[in-house]
Amino acid sequence: MSNTWPIKKLRELADVSISNVDKKAIPGEKPVKLCNYMDVYSNEYVTGILPFMEASATAAEVERFGLNKGDVIITKDSETPDDIGIPTVIVEQINNLVCGYHLALIRPDADQVDSIYLAKQLATSRVARFFALHASGSTRYGLPVSTIESVEIPVPPKPEQTKIAEILSTVDRAIEQTEALIAKQQRIKTGLMQDLLTRGIDEHGNLRNEQTHQFKDTPLGRMPVAWEVAPCITLCREIIVGIVIRPAQYYRPDGIPILRSANVRENNVSEEDLVYMSARDNDMLSKSQLHTGDLVTVRTGYPGTTSVIPPKYNGSNCVDIVISRPNHEKIRSEFLSLWVNSDQGRKQVIEGQGGLAQQHFNVGEMRSLLVKVPDLREQERIENTLYSQSKTLRTTAENLHKLRSLKTALMQDLLTGNKRVTPLFNEITQSI
Repeated sequence: MSNTWPIKKLRELADVSISNVDKKAIPGEKPVKLCNYMDVYSNEYVTGILPFMEASATAAEVERFGLNKGDVIITKDSETPDDIGIPTVIVEQINNLVCGYHLALIRPDADQVDSIYLAKQLATSRVARFFALHASGSTRYGLPVSTIESVEIPVPPKPEQTKIAEILSTVDRAIEQTEALIAKQQRIKTGLMQDLLTRGIDEHGNLRNEQTHQFKDTPLGRMPVAWEVAPCITLCREIIVGIVIRPAQYYRPDGIPILRSANVRENNVSEEDLVYMSARDNDMLSKSQLHTGDLVTVRTGYPGTTSVIPPKYNGSNCVDIVISRPNHEKIRSEFLSLWVNSDQGRKQVIEGQGGLAQQHFNVGEMRSLLVKVPDLREQERIENTLYSQSKTLRTTAENLHKLRSLKTALMQDLLTGNKRVTPLFNEITQSI
C-alpha cells in the first residue's frame, strides 16, 4: 500500500448497503431488470448489453437499490472465501436496473473517489485477503456490512485516480477485444476444420463442393470420391499402449522424459509436470519408447486428445497413453492427429466408450477408429491450411497473455503508488 497517499476506510468514501431484492416477479410490484450475482462475478464493467433477468421490486427497493452510473457492486456471499468481494462497476446509465440478492451496493462519493479506481482497488489481492480473513460462515461465507466498510483504500488526488482508472480501463478494453478476436478465430478454425476434413482442398487450392466435384456416401457421411475410409490399424504400423504396470517405480528426478496424459494436448506436447526415468530403464522398456512422428493419445480424462511426437521427444517414453505409429506411405502423422482431434474423430471416441467420457479409450478402439483418407499431397494441403489458422490463433493468444501480464503489473504499480501516472499514460496507450 502507498506510503505517500492518505488511507481511508471505505465508509469514509462511499455508502454501503446489502441488497435483499430476490429473483421473483410479484404482481403489483414494479418490473425491473435485475443485476444478479453472475452479472457481477463475470464482468468487470456492467453495460446495457448484458442479458439481465426480468424481475420485480417494491418502490422502496427500487429507491434503495436502483443502480446508477458510477455505482460499484461486489459479491457478498459465496461457498468459498475466494469468490467474495469480486467487484464490478456500472459504467453507463441503465433504466430500471436494480441490484440483486447476495450483492453489496457501494455508492462512491464522486468528490472523493473515482468509481473505476475504487473497483480496481477492491479487486487487488490485498483486499481479497482482507475479505477472506474476515468473512463469516463455515459452509457458506459472507461479508457483513461492517467488514466491507472497514476495508482500507489508498486515496491519491482525484485527478490521479481518474488517470489510473483510464489507464487500466484502456488495458481492459484491449483484453476484451483480444478475447473476442480469439473467440472469432476459434470459430473460424472449427468451421474450417469441419470443411477441410469433409470436403478437402482440390489441386487448385479450392474447397470442394458437390456442385463442382464428385462425392460419394460412406459410413462417415458424404466425401470426395477419390478419398477412402479406413480403420486406423490399416494406416499404422503399430498401435500399442505405454507403461501401465506400476509406472511410478521408474520415476527419477531427471533423465529420459516420460510423457503422461497431462502432457498430451490437442496437436501439442506440453512440458508441464514432466517426469523422468533412467536411460537404463528406458532401454529396458523400449517397446513404449516414442519416436518422431508417432502419435500419442489420451486414454482417460480427456480421451482421444492426440498429438504428434516432435523431434525434441524422440527416444522418450510414456505412461498409460495410446501410441500409434503411422505408415507414412498411407497417411501423414499430422493429418491423422488432426483427424482424431476433429469433431468426427471425437464422436467416434465417445461412441466407443458408450458415451461416458471418463471411461478408458483403449488400443482396440484406436485400432478400429475410422479415418477419411485423401491422398498424401492433399493431406499436406489440409495440414498447411489448418496449421496456418492455428498459428494465427496462437499469436493472438500470446498477445492476450502479454496484455494480462501488463494489467497485473500495472495494477501492482499504479494502485500502490509505486509508479505515478503522469509520465506513464502516453507510453501505455501507445503500446496497445
